[in-house]
Amino acid sequence: MARTADLDIGEVAERTGLTASALRFYERRGLIQSNGRNGLRRTFDRDVIDRIALISCAQAAGFTLAQIARFLVASPDDAELRRRMTEKARQLDQDITRLTRMRDSLSHAASCTHTPLVDCPEFKSRMSDGDAAG
Repeated sequence: MARTADLDIGEVAERTGLTASALRFYERRGLIQSNGRNGLRRTFDRDVIDRIALISCAQAAGFTLAQIARFLVASPDDAELRRRMTEKARQLDQDITRLTRMRDSLSHAASCTHTPLVDCPEFKSRMSDGDAAG
């Protein structure tokens, strides 16, 4: 019998935007764990919503599901995982810098009157900032 705090698979799917089949796949991969069943439907603790948000964020940052699964069970003494996390953080910093330049350039271009926009000296300057370092 499902606990009152549990969510069934349909509720989890609705709240996370994932399909029930994706949730079952995540469960098979060990990324999430169901509490059992309520009739024919899997049930999950409400904390699964936060875990799925973490998984989605990590995927958007470029982590594979295998890497995420390892991270979810990692202990503080996993030196190799810590090395990979440090490298990924460095890569994300580079991506943030590049995307910030692009955002700033596009914001300028949205109000620029230069023809063509991509030849605007201000646009070019914003796009090239930091290229020597990247």
